[in-house]
Amino acid sequence: MTTTEYDLIVIGAGAVGENIADRAVQGGLTALVVESELVGGECSYWACMPSKALLRSGIALRAAKAVGGTREAVTGGLDVAATFARRDGFTHDWDDASQVEWLDGAGIDLVRGHGRITGERRVSVRETVYTARHAVAVATGSAALLPDVPGLAGARPWTSRDATSARSAPKSLAILGGGVVAAEMATAYASFGTEVTVIARSSLLGGQEPFAGELVAESLERLGATLRLDVSPRRVSRNATGVTLELDDGSSVTAEELLVATGRIPRTMDLGLDAIGLEPGRWLEVDDTMRVKGVEWLYACGDVNHRALLTHQGKYQARAAGDVIAARAQGRPVHDGRWGAHAATADHEVVPQVTFTDPEVASVGLTAAEAEKRGYATRVVDYDLGWVAGASLQADGYRGRARMVVDERRGVILGVTFVGQDVSELLHAATTAIVGEVPLDRLWHAVPAYPTMNEIWLRLLEAYGRPA
Repeated sequence: MTTTEYDLIVIGAGAVGENIADRAVQGGLTALVVESELVGGECSYWACMPSKALLRSGIALRAAKAVGGTREAVTGGLDVAATFARRDGFTHDWDDASQVEWLDGAGIDLVRGHGRITGERRVSVRETVYTARHAVAVATGSAALLPDVPGLAGARPWTSRDATSARSAPKSLAILGGGVVAAEMATAYASFGTEVTVIARSSLLGGQEPFAGELVAESLERLGATLRLDVSPRRVSRNATGVTLELDDGSSVTAEELLVATGRIPRTMDLGLDAIGLEPGRWLEVDDTMRVKGVEWLYACGDVNHRALLTHQGKYQARAAGDVIAARAQGRPVHDGRWGAHAATADHEVVPQVTFTDPEVASVGLTAAEAEKRGYATRVVDYDLGWVAGASLQADGYRGRARMVVDERRGVILGVTFVGQDVSELLHAATTAIVGEVPLDRLWHAVPAYPTMNEIWLRLLEAYGRPA
């Protein structure tokens, strides 16, 4: 066996792992990344990019039909085959050559294979042992959770990977779950003409403001989807014609394919965590510098630490981790206090997220319910986005809603949610206001251009009331 030394070894070469290594290398360290699948990871090939590519064509077509002048010019329906072909362009047909080239240009070494931790700062890949002088970082992400429902595993259900990499649309699709993946894939496949049935034990988008799930549910029904809410499967079976779910209300649903989107589990089962006293298959608990608690040389970023299962948040964590690993290795000061350069402070209360349904749901910070639960004294301001001039120009009969949650003691915003067409482009202003803790009386001087959708900020402030 041979041993190769690096300052940092990263297990997982997805977007998060790439960023940890890149920041460490920019900080003067050497880095190796270990990847058992495609360089670029889940986001590039099975999640963010392909899912949004599948969604965009149908949304763009409906947006064109919502504006007089283009509505009359649209004479055909969605070209589903072309939509899948466009998706293939974004995934490079599941070829990671360009991502490997980027690693090489960034000065990051790559080893393909399954990495396992075999001791302190030691990672084995096949017959080779690699040693890290300073740190090992885990960025292996998460996998789809298959709930313990009789017959489910044997029914060969789709996971999110299957839904985003499918070569064609089935005639019918049952979706088990009511979260982001379920809502997005229901939107995409309903756009393709697939008969979609969503089965969820509660409402849609349960972690968001209640009106978000309600508006998305209404939209899905207009697209022809069937929503079976507040029910759960008791048994699943597959035969030659499709998959049947027997539900706890006595009814059943049969579809050509079944997508399970009920949550995620950490990809830590076969990492060798038991060799260093950690339990395989568990989420890795970290501090704000992403160091695993109890193991001073081990870091974990992205889904695997369960702080915020979003690519952009994982990359944010990765930047903090890569920088602090380099700082600690070289004896430089560590700034790990609130909003410090080496701390992922935003994970706690300022996480932005977009659900790319139709309408979009863009949110950041705390919902009204979360803020109340955490003990804030709040005031909630709602406004109909359709009343904003810029929105009415965006689409005839624009439908949407905005909510601002205010910390009354400090006079700053705790959370914002927008639901409507193209609201994702409004989100970063909200994120900046919350991270910067900009007082409401100062926000009155941030004048939105007219007539744009950004005028929603003025309307929310007016509804809240100008300070005396």
